[in-house]
Amino acid sequence: MLVMVMVMHSGSQSDSPPLIRGIGLWSATALNMIDMIGVGPFITIPLLMTALGGPQAMVGWVIALLIAIFDGMIWSELGAMMPGSGGSYLYLREAFGRESFGRLMAFLFIWQFILSGPLEIASGYIGFAKYAGYVWRGLTPAGTVLVAVAVGVVNIVLLYRRIDSIGRLTVALWVGTLLTTLAVILTGALHFDPKVAFDFPPHAFDFSIGFLFGLGAASRIGVYDYLGYYDVCYIADEVKEPGRVIPRSIIISVLCVAVIYFAINLSIIGVVPWRDFVPADLRPDSDFVVAIFMERIYGRTAATLFTAMVLWTAFGSVFALLLGYSRIPYAAALDGYFFKVFGRLHPSKRFPHVSLVVIGLISILCCLFSLGMVIDALITTRILVQFVGQVFAVILLIRREPERPRPYRVWLYPLPNLLALVGWVFIFATTDWQVILFGLGTLAAGLIFFLIWSRRTRRWPFAEAAPAAD
Repeated sequence: MLVMVMVMHSGSQSDSPPLIRGIGLWSATALNMIDMIGVGPFITIPLLMTALGGPQAMVGWVIALLIAIFDGMIWSELGAMMPGSGGSYLYLREAFGRESFGRLMAFLFIWQFILSGPLEIASGYIGFAKYAGYVWRGLTPAGTVLVAVAVGVVNIVLLYRRIDSIGRLTVALWVGTLLTTLAVILTGALHFDPKVAFDFPPHAFDFSIGFLFGLGAASRIGVYDYLGYYDVCYIADEVKEPGRVIPRSIIISVLCVAVIYFAINLSIIGVVPWRDFVPADLRPDSDFVVAIFMERIYGRTAATLFTAMVLWTAFGSVFALLLGYSRIPYAAALDGYFFKVFGRLHPSKRFPHVSLVVIGLISILCCLFSLGMVIDALITTRILVQFVGQVFAVILLIRREPERPRPYRVWLYPLPNLLALVGWVFIFATTDWQVILFGLGTLAAGLIFFLIWSRRTRRWPFAEAAPAAD
């Protein structure tokens, strides 16, 4: 176990009792997996098939899997090396220089996170509300928003407690997630029709610019489905034996979910013809395609019961997300990179209650946007600073601090770093130009605010030079 937590939490942390290390390997793996699975594969399959107009869109899913594997190695090395709350915030700050470009990278990460984090949580709330529409037929758009808001409130209430009890609740949610996915996989295996699953349209694999951008869209949806393999890194201060648990939980999560996703996707498109829910925006039933899948085999009653299991899974995902993401502003506040109030711990339960409530409320407000817009915006705003930044963070730390203890090292370094970089650039470059401008504009605004803040506080790059010694 490393002692980097003490380094990260210098200053205000010294005046507060440490967080409780109550998350073990099973709890950490459960946290990652329920975050990764969540409502994603149950609601994005129509969007995935729409991206390329048929089952050939699974190629994008494979690309997303490869990116998750390579990037997961990067998270594993950084997380095991620096097991402190905040995840990317900590890694970027330390790798790029705590009092120089690291300040800028850490600030920009928190800046984009204040938007992208709640957007990701909101996508789970929106997905939950859409599946509730199968049970509650005739649910209006306004009613869907109200359902999403209600789920957000319940999520905040359940997380307002000590971390050790949350670990037990996480495992319980994980069991529900596994039962739901197992039901889909077994049902699909018993009723799988390869002619339905592999009904490719004419010229499905003809290469063109349109195919390339469609592949990028499919890969972007696939990446969204995989997001969360690193969730344990955000609460590393509360993980037992982080040098061992963090890498293992990430690797186990990615491999297990890859198998689950492959089986779920084939199960659904092997029963429900993809043309029945493509294009997604013109097919109302695409909002709850897995419920339709169950209805065609077992009938309406069984499908309704299964929808309840999907809702359980969706809630488990947003539970894990809010738990992990609420620790990021907390870590930044302790180091003076964010408002001090976010660094407060609950006086008796010892968790960052202010950060939890604020991130939870912003997530609820993000439910006003469409699911497609939420997915594109959260991924685009996150790629340049967080994912690409961490690719270079590993390289910088290896070159500048080769003596730093590394309980885990990227396999076949630096090849995974290069492949992850290529994957992230491909996904960003094939996004709609409006979304790209939104992502770049968000970072540009963050840079301006950083410069204004630094000038007013007389810190880098406007720090006054120290007087020369006589």
